Amino acid sequence: MAESMVGIKRSHRCTEVTTANIGQDVTVMGWVQKSRNKGGIIFVDLRDRSGILQIIFEESDCGAENFAKAEKLRSEFVIAVTGRVEARSGAVNPNLATGAIEVRAKSMRVLSESETPPFPIEENSKTKEELRLKYRFLDLRRPDLQRNMMVRSRVATLTRAFLADEGFLEIETPTLIKSTPEGARDYLVPSRVHPGSFYALPQSPQLFKQLLMCSGYDRYFQIARCYRDEDLRADRQPEFTQIDMELSFVDVDEVLDVNERLLQKLFKAICDYDLPLPLPRMTWQEAMDRFGSDKPDLRFGMELQDVSDVVKGCEFAVFKNALENGGSVRGINAEGQGHMPRKKIDALVEYAKGFGAKGLAYVAINEDGSLKSSFAKFMTEEEMGALVAAMGGKPGDLLLFAADRNKVVYDVLGNLRLELARQLDLLKKDDFKFLWVTEFPLLEYSEEEGRFVAMHHPFTMPMDEDLQYIDSDPGRVRAKAYDIVLNGVEMGGGSVRIHQGDVQSKMFEVLGFTPERANDQFGFLLEAFKYGVPPHAGLAYGFDRMVMLMVGADSIRDVIAFPKVKDASCLMTEAPTPVDPAQLKELGIEVAETEEE
Repeated sequence: MAESMVGIKRSHRCTEVTTANIGQDVTVMGWVQKSRNKGGIIFVDLRDRSGILQIIFEESDCGAENFAKAEKLRSEFVIAVTGRVEARSGAVNPNLATGAIEVRAKSMRVLSESETPPFPIEENSKTKEELRLKYRFLDLRRPDLQRNMMVRSRVATLTRAFLADEGFLEIETPTLIKSTPEGARDYLVPSRVHPGSFYALPQSPQLFKQLLMCSGYDRYFQIARCYRDEDLRADRQPEFTQIDMELSFVDVDEVLDVNERLLQKLFKAICDYDLPLPLPRMTWQEAMDRFGSDKPDLRFGMELQDVSDVVKGCEFAVFKNALENGGSVRGINAEGQGHMPRKKIDALVEYAKGFGAKGLAYVAINEDGSLKSSFAKFMTEEEMGALVAAMGGKPGDLLLFAADRNKVVYDVLGNLRLELARQLDLLKKDDFKFLWVTEFPLLEYSEEEGRFVAMHHPFTMPMDEDLQYIDSDPGRVRAKAYDIVLNGVEMGGGSVRIHQGDVQSKMFEVLGFTPERANDQFGFLLEAFKYGVPPHAGLAYGFDRMVMLMVGADSIRDVIAFPKVKDASCLMTEAPTPVDPAQLKELGIEVAETEEE
């Protein structure tokens, strides 16, 4: 039977009890991690969010009644214990913050009993994720997840303090907004008051923060909830959190400067990492050419080498055809992997095919300098020698080549270098390599839609010197856009925004918007642009991603209290679920019957 805590009050969390408290009485409360009955003495590990504290029950100290209750304790019982702090009589436990002390119980109350949990509450659980997420309220008791949640809270607090000191105002923007479908799908919310009309949940606060700049608020930030009905991926959430900011009267350098100092503060406080400033910068084109990715992982080398000029004129059809079709031939050097068995190389070929490659060409350089190659017979000895030299090949190296359109080559080799790094254990989670990627293309051509689409969003300012090409050669125009990348993960991104009405209208035109459609979707923004708009720029971090990288988690689900799974459902609450027909009727919604496959 559960007991009341009337008349008692917690004096300390478990790890707040220290050697300084020896000889004092304390009252601690928490969950029983485990209980060990050694006959006349019972040892209980008590757990709360701060950690574990050892409690000792002996009948001579706590009395027969309390000792009898202690004998019945099981894992996850919630108890309150009052007792005296003592130095450990046995061996000190160096793995516990409280390993030098213990509490000798004088009294104990069982505040709540527990059934046997479906899995043990322990760090680095081996329990299947599906079961843990079904019982997420138990999973969240795990010390490693609790540490993650506490880090998340601390990052939010530190961010708020830093930005406030920098003159930012925290302003909330609406979460019931107008649907402006350009990019990911919106989550729609039906309106009861306006039948047949819908709100959208925000994919970001983008338009509202720009309007705040129009309204003169100068520096805004928000830790904002965002929603995107995107195609399913294992580590993508339909709802997520951004650290969102916008600044007026600034250009790129000023935005990057304040954010570098924010990152420096956060990574020192959370990871004890001294982040050297300024952070390196790299243009989008350079990142693609060197790493095959606009979010390059700089923790290892294996950079792409363009060998198109070296193999130009050779008779190897794969290289020849790619070059004739306007593509390129590029390679990576997996240093010291020349001994890789053919089976593993074949597996890499299959991996590459998953990213659009028709195959991979390779050269293994033996220790004696001789070559083992999939295409040597199609090239002269001089040509092979020049190719190996261009790749910086040494005895013991493995050279891998892709030949196709640039987009395919980048995708194949960019992912291949990451896969090799994983296999070779080159990705150290506590090695923080930051990079600003700048000067993204403003637009990219969508084969699917048969038009240019915004690479970031339609409100990004073109580079001043490229604006002249917006009509004649839109693919050439670079954007004043920037992403902050950490260890191959895009942690955040932003841009200088368009603040002139004529440029914004031109942008809509290039994207295929009629004036009517542009006005229908974004009329309120275009109207605001008539009344004096300051130059402005901003940036938003994926808060979940940032914390994931800080704590070295493998998934953003490990830093979100109640995450969704791959199909955007919640295993614990079973959301989404059908709703009462009366609710639908009130909203004027009828659900179409779907045929089961």
